[in-house]
Amino acid sequence: MRWTKMMINTLREDPGDAEIDSHKLLVRAGLVKKLAGGLYTFLPLGLRSLHKVERIVREEMDATGAQEILMPILQPAELWRQTGRWDTMGANMFRLTDRADHQMAMGPTAEEEVTDLMAGIVSSYRQLPVTVYQIQTKFRDETRPRFGLMRSKEFIMKDAYSFDVDAEAADKTYWTMYHAYERIFARCGLKATPVQADGGDMGDSMTHEFHALADAGEDGIAFCEGCGYAANLEKAQCRVDAAAGAPCPPAEEIHTPGAKTIAQVSSFMGVPGDAFVKSLVYVADGTPVMVCVPGDRDVNEVKVRRHLGAKTVALADYDTVLAATGANAGSVGPVRPADAKLRIVADQSLKGATGRIVGANRDDYHLKNVDLARDAVIADADYADLVTVREGDLCAQCGRPMTIRRGIEVGQVFKLGTKYTDAFKAVYKNDQLQERVMVMGCYGVGVTRTLQAVIEQSHDKDGIIWPASVAPFQVVIDLLDPEDEAVAGIAFDLEARLEAQGIDAVVDDRLERPGVKFKDADLIGFPVRVVVGAKGLAKGGVEVKGRAQPKEAMRLVAPDAAADAIRELLCA
Repeated sequence: MRWTKMMINTLREDPGDAEIDSHKLLVRAGLVKKLAGGLYTFLPLGLRSLHKVERIVREEMDATGAQEILMPILQPAELWRQTGRWDTMGANMFRLTDRADHQMAMGPTAEEEVTDLMAGIVSSYRQLPVTVYQIQTKFRDETRPRFGLMRSKEFIMKDAYSFDVDAEAADKTYWTMYHAYERIFARCGLKATPVQADGGDMGDSMTHEFHALADAGEDGIAFCEGCGYAANLEKAQCRVDAAAGAPCPPAEEIHTPGAKTIAQVSSFMGVPGDAFVKSLVYVADGTPVMVCVPGDRDVNEVKVRRHLGAKTVALADYDTVLAATGANAGSVGPVRPADAKLRIVADQSLKGATGRIVGANRDDYHLKNVDLARDAVIADADYADLVTVREGDLCAQCGRPMTIRRGIEVGQVFKLGTKYTDAFKAVYKNDQLQERVMVMGCYGVGVTRTLQAVIEQSHDKDGIIWPASVAPFQVVIDLLDPEDEAVAGIAFDLEARLEAQGIDAVVDDRLERPGVKFKDADLIGFPVRVVVGAKGLAKGGVEVKGRAQPKEAMRLVAPDAAADAIRELLCA
């Protein structure tokens, strides 16, 4: 391929709206161009890399026996109503109405659609197991699209769905896909770590996320170096020490004028934050609930939702807090709220806690010397893990201190059970002609996000450092004297020999200074750079260097030996 025949447009300056390195490099290297917030056009170089990621995904999916299909992006609302997700998906779903007044969704995922499909196809155990997948554009109306392809309104995802005869068979399929994902990300040159995660809107399911560790990652991951435990902060647990239970005097009301936050009351009373109980009122599926955690910890709303078995959990508004507790936020607590029937749930670390300070449910007042067992009404079953793990917390499995890292979620595997197959009556007949519900799993890879995650993990101050497997071209041949027919002939001959060996190469045949060509080559990040010029040929050869190698690693090789030298670098 000739550079002058391609639409390659590199930029010297970072785009003004780019916040992380990979977003900057995507645009500067001419891989994508922004259309609007969260919407990007893939340019020729970017599309070549995207197609290579897709090919790896297809090969690994096909190797598991999965079969590729392609379903409509527009999905009828009726499908989503059968599982209740038309309401719970909320504003993230793009919705529209056709001219016949039928409500539709621009698919953010396809569990309902594929389950409806399989319910109409599978009728016998002889047709199972079956796994289908597609690589398709998905749509989510992100509140704040950011970071380029990381969080966009339109993206490409590989979504696969498995259907098995029972939970044991579904478990085997799950781990087959898990290991396929390990291979996919390794082949893409991505260091992706599997971590335990929350099932979220997909259901109460076992699930692992695959995270590319990077400082720019949006997700927090708790790691234990001792036993290898790893979990998303939404799911991560830590070891809990029993709360001190020394007897304390009766609760005493203290006037705390103007002190609303834990920090303010702590300063006013001259005691540390962990002496307090932080109390927040939430609305869970329309019902107020008070959540209590230690004063120096953060409420994990995902854990709260799961503990309550609720579909939605959100902080209560001013009127709801006042009606439930008799006070405004900042003065509420688990002792004698205005609504005596208010359900109170507390973090497990508070069970048996005494001598704590809580809101008095009276504006500008707090209670000290509170014994939660004596003064609050909290059932044993309402003590649960409700806090977010933080740096230094002890691992729940081995007791070693944990660290917190950042990760970019690039894939996730779920055990869905029968949540969707029950809703759609997706059944089969076993060998006794008895009807049984199919057991389901689903598996997603963010294809566009994976592409950007590779860049986020693999770049330097000069540009991208592509792995050979997903580089737009594996080799750039910098032709320094394009008007010299003899020199150009050597460059084009090398290109032809490389292409014949299955190595894709682009010849930079522009009438530009060598420095411009070298900067563009480093910016785009071709794995191998070859310099073909009259001066080098006069010395006996062409210059060959790997993108990740230092300048001094550049070596001169005879033109006839260049293809072998390039192949060695690509295989290294």
